[in-house]
Amino acid sequence: MARTAGRNTPHRSGNPQKRNAPTTPASRRAGIGDWIGAARLRTLPLGITPVLIGTGAARLVDGQFHWLLALGCLAVAVLLQIGVNYSNDYSDGVRGTDDFRVGPARLTGAGRAKPKTVLVVALVFFALAALVGIALVIRTQQWWMLIVGAVCVVAAWFYTGGKRPYGYFGLGELFVFVFFGLVATAGTTFIQVGTVPQEAWAGAVAAGLLACAVLLANNLRDIVPDKTAGKRTLSVLIGKRWTQVLFTVFVLAPFVIAAWLALFYPIAWLALLALLGALPAILIVWTYRQPRELVVALSITSLTSVAYGALLAWAFIG
Repeated sequence: MARTAGRNTPHRSGNPQKRNAPTTPASRRAGIGDWIGAARLRTLPLGITPVLIGTGAARLVDGQFHWLLALGCLAVAVLLQIGVNYSNDYSDGVRGTDDFRVGPARLTGAGRAKPKTVLVVALVFFALAALVGIALVIRTQQWWMLIVGAVCVVAAWFYTGGKRPYGYFGLGELFVFVFFGLVATAGTTFIQVGTVPQEAWAGAVAAGLLACAVLLANNLRDIVPDKTAGKRTLSVLIGKRWTQVLFTVFVLAPFVIAAWLALFYPIAWLALLALLGALPAILIVWTYRQPRELVVALSITSLTSVAYGALLAWAFIG
């Protein structure tokens, strides 16, 4: 990725073998806390939400709980989420993008772990997700799902990896909506019952929008450093004000979906309780003074997502 013209920062190679080690005095060797932090636990609810909704929708089809298959889907979603997070740490770090970040320091960018080590950890989580996915395919005999799984892993890597990562060209939200919304939710339902009812698709859209909102909060926080580093996220392309507007739409639209579903499944009205988290997140996004405050909005939105998913699943199950 080309750097912004006029900067006097030394060039960093995309090849970790050719990149000079960071020389900042603050650099230190990563401890267990750093590795756990790099997994970005705040984002993990985004892997749980679609599985909750998809499992609830599956029970609508045959009235049964497929716990083993549901847990397998949950493992795939969470392992992929962690793999993506470590992959982003590696890719952004070797490009030098994280030299300008506002949020918590990354392993690679801060020089707390060797790029190769972070890459290996990312690949291990991708491999674990693939192994569980293969087990699910063998159990269900839905062999074409192997292609879906492969596409998920490839898309996860090229989000920030490769020579032309699409996350650097404003397409990150599209990736998140498709894979952490539509594919994860519909895939969970299909693995369990072999079909995808319209309730699952409606829930998939809601899950995808909330996941996109989390990404928007993150990119809004980093809008200035990303612009400096030449990372053209959607927030960089549309600016602060439109990012705030889009965040608000993405957070509130799932509740419109819940209200529509409540016409058929009355318990879905309870999903509106998740507004108790959504509204403060929106308030923070519109009134923040320091970019770091958006970390709170990100965390609240992520937790709102899983609360919404649990309540919508309850509506389907009840």
